Amino acid sequence: MSILVGKQTRLLVQGITGKEGSFQTRRCIEYGTDVVAGVTPGRGGEEAEGVPVFDTVSEAVAKTDANVSLIFVPAPFAADAILEAAYAEVPVIICITEGVPTMDMVRIRRFLRGSGLIVIGPNCPGVITPGEARVGIMPGHVFSPGRVGVISRSGTLVYEAVDQLTSRGIGQSTCVGVGGDPVIGTTQVDALRMFNDDPGTDAVVLIGEIGGLAEQQSADFIASAMKKPVVAFIAGATAPPGRRMGHAGAIIVGAAGTAEAKKDALRAAGAAIVDSPAEIGAVLEGVLKDKSLAS
Repeated sequence: MSILVGKQTRLLVQGITGKEGSFQTRRCIEYGTDVVAGVTPGRGGEEAEGVPVFDTVSEAVAKTDANVSLIFVPAPFAADAILEAAYAEVPVIICITEGVPTMDMVRIRRFLRGSGLIVIGPNCPGVITPGEARVGIMPGHVFSPGRVGVISRSGTLVYEAVDQLTSRGIGQSTCVGVGGDPVIGTTQVDALRMFNDDPGTDAVVLIGEIGGLAEQQSADFIASAMKKPVVAFIAGATAPPGRRMGHAGAIIVGAAGTAEAKKDALRAAGAAIVDSPAEIGAVLEGVLKDKSLAS
């Protein structure tokens, strides 16, 4: 089992004829992802990377039964691209674009409330179910199939964590880059809930960052509802207050946004806390052994 993407994925790429869109489409195809359509207004009837291109998402969905959209559209137009996919009722929409205006995402979240559609991102590396589907920009070679879910606000840290897991023979069910912006489509709690309900996931690695309250909200969910062990790492422990570190959402604007506050909340909820990213693999291995012995 997996969440969000897998063998059933029929991928549509919005912005497929752009430099990044075409490059990443080719890499998705090479990984084995079933890419069935692309969309670039005014380029309908053409092909890109051997994939038919349509003028609109609605036309692409009607003719190819696409069920996941991957967006490589410039930031000023990314919200419209998400909305176009939503109007076409694409169930899973993954937006890689960085720099999407925060108020655009506020409007997107309001529009999608209660729709049942899932938006991942923006400003994220995407989603990968190892051996089945790569939808985004993640380097597929470091991933391996297995039963550990990974959730991350950071792209590069998820690669580091997964490489450690793979080198220890610990495979992954699905890895989700939720994105590092202040307002995102799918939160850490949403992703935790999906993994909690997934029979193919035994444990979860949660990689958070300074800024906001997402990790405290995750801690509340872990304490109240999570049935599976969680190993957590919080990036940005040495960041000074008021300075943004990398992602738009990674800025300490209050005591709750510090790495220590987040670690304290997650620790109190029962998560195993990792102080260095280099320890993620070893700590998770120990947690899985303890879980096996307990059962």
